Amino acid sequence: MFPTIASALATFCYCLSAFLIYKQLDTAQHQRWIALSPAVAGMLLQAAALNVLIIQPQGLNLGFFAAFSLIAWLISIQILLSCVYRRIESLGIIVFPVSGLASILASQHFSDHLITTSNNAIQGHIMVSVIAYSLITLGAFQAGLLAYQDHSIRRHHPGGFIRFLPPLHDMETLLFQFLGFGFLCLSASLLTGFFYLEDIFAQHLVHKTALSIISWVILGVLLFGRLKFGWRGKTAIRWTLSGFAFLMLAFFGSKLVLEFFLI
Repeated sequence: MFPTIASALATFCYCLSAFLIYKQLDTAQHQRWIALSPAVAGMLLQAAALNVLIIQPQGLNLGFFAAFSLIAWLISIQILLSCVYRRIESLGIIVFPVSGLASILASQHFSDHLITTSNNAIQGHIMVSVIAYSLITLGAFQAGLLAYQDHSIRRHHPGGFIRFLPPLHDMETLLFQFLGFGFLCLSASLLTGFFYLEDIFAQHLVHKTALSIISWVILGVLLFGRLKFGWRGKTAIRWTLSGFAFLMLAFFGSKLVLEFFLI
């Protein structure tokens, strides 16, 4: 009962924050943290709901919707923290309501999936993987916003909320910060998987492993190209979205098939 109530309140707070951010952008007001304060409350309420939903006496519940809610929650935290030194709250117009919806879905127990292990190394592997997914997902959102900003400037239509965003150079810097930390976490996830999982290429893991490695290679090439050749703009956006697509197929695609279709 508690997760459902907390999730409903979190959704209300997230949607209120998204609405206030939108109105702030529309009216050119600059009281940013008044608009972001409900999202902070929503993040705390979602955390309380996730604590009850995921941490079970028998193990960790990381079913499809619980994992979706956890990743959305981590993305919301990263946006709020980034807003301290960057003006990227416009991402919250989309991300915050999605995070609320994810919390509601998780509270309904549609696809609970207990991971019954007391091995701290495996639990650490799982949490590092989730953090990697959330950072790279946020990088994909950032890439989409960067693509829209670049398109608007090239078409000489830099109006709307575009004028509230940092310059393109700063946006690209923030994108590669997300991707850099996400790549490190993904590397750690793959390494701990090879060391601590009994068979990382087992039948139920092989697709997830292969797709994650492909994503890791794509992101590694992108970061190398950035350092060596100064890749930016459309090149960075395409490679980011490609790596994100493979990673999301690895995580959510495999979970969707295993939990809903292979019964």
